[in-house]
Amino acid sequence: MCETVTDVTSEVDRQLDLIRAGVDTFVGESDLRVRLSESLAGGRPLRVKLGMDPSTPDLHLGHTVTLEKLRIFQELGHTPIFLVGDFTARIGDPTGKKKTRPALDAAEVERNAATYVEQVAKILDVRRVEVRHNSEWMDRMSPSDFVQLCSRYTVARLLERDDFAKRHREGIPISVHELLYPLVQAHDSVALEADVELGGSDQLFNLLVGRDLQRDYGQRPQAVLTHPLLVGTDGREKMSKSLGNTIGLTDPPDQIYGRVMSIPDAVMPGWIRLLRLGRWQDLVAQAADLEVGRGDPLRTKQALASRLVECFWGSVAAAEAALHFRRVVQQGELPEDLPICDFSTGESGAVGLLDVLRTALGVSSNGEGRRLVSQGAVEVDGARVTDPTLRLSGGTYVVRAGRRRITRVRIA
Repeated sequence: MCETVTDVTSEVDRQLDLIRAGVDTFVGESDLRVRLSESLAGGRPLRVKLGMDPSTPDLHLGHTVTLEKLRIFQELGHTPIFLVGDFTARIGDPTGKKKTRPALDAAEVERNAATYVEQVAKILDVRRVEVRHNSEWMDRMSPSDFVQLCSRYTVARLLERDDFAKRHREGIPISVHELLYPLVQAHDSVALEADVELGGSDQLFNLLVGRDLQRDYGQRPQAVLTHPLLVGTDGREKMSKSLGNTIGLTDPPDQIYGRVMSIPDAVMPGWIRLLRLGRWQDLVAQAADLEVGRGDPLRTKQALASRLVECFWGSVAAAEAALHFRRVVQQGELPEDLPICDFSTGESGAVGLLDVLRTALGVSSNGEGRRLVSQGAVEVDGARVTDPTLRLSGGTYVVRAGRRRITRVRIA
């Protein structure tokens, strides 16, 4: 504990410098300064909330931007609260949606949430994380309690939210349950007595509702920190599972490495600055060189790919992933452990190429398979395929889709 006013002030300044890193919006900074001083003087850690809805089973690199800031708060001695939004996932976050998002059922939410803490452990020391589920308090709320909660906010205020306002102007339906989402997320901050809430820049409205609701319940309003959204591997849209431009925290090492190597060069500086929030100063310097036309984009991208694999799988896996990429992608060699996928021709006597791409190589749909063929990205035994209706008869083939997806197909 700091013993003098000078010590406390110096430590508050140091912590705020770390907290500001990579921030897009910081609401309540002056109040947070006061709370940090009180925390240091009285030994009470701040309660820092980060909520994620288990709308899908996998977290991706985009999620790690705010997880990294939660890690910084943890290393500063504060209490990180990882909130699994198992109740809000059943509502469906309407943020950025142009139409009503279907709600998930409880069983699907439970399946998706099953590995969230394990995935978060790749970033945080989960032994010192307060893991909560908002079903703890929302499922216990009676109908009259919920009506009372709704009475604390107006429809007019909710319609100030940009995506709601746009849909309302354009005559696009807004379901009542969507209007409830910001209110339920805000109530989480009340239930947890959060001092700080973290989120992406698209969550600013919801986080500010939390400040309003805390005031209404007689609590001090939380500070709000939002961070920019990570651009996906396509270099255009935000990283999103629905857009297929993600890198998952549980993806295999060679897949993480290969997908990083596929991102546009222009994306790298933003990724380097956001993903580890200042912990890669050597890469930050390389990113700055790239932005002014200096440096070596390939070398920087290789370093970034290795660092990310190392973060999630360790240094040995990172070295093996780099070697695999050089041998299989850059030098065109077949991997020694090339998997074999067995097919049966059945009565037709042949198997469709699109079926092979979906089943053996994980191509998402026939449409995606046709697109890969039209782009010249599909090869069978080293020969480029131009006809997506190609059928393969009995035998063994090496099938490749793009530079990284490759398998041996055995057709009986």
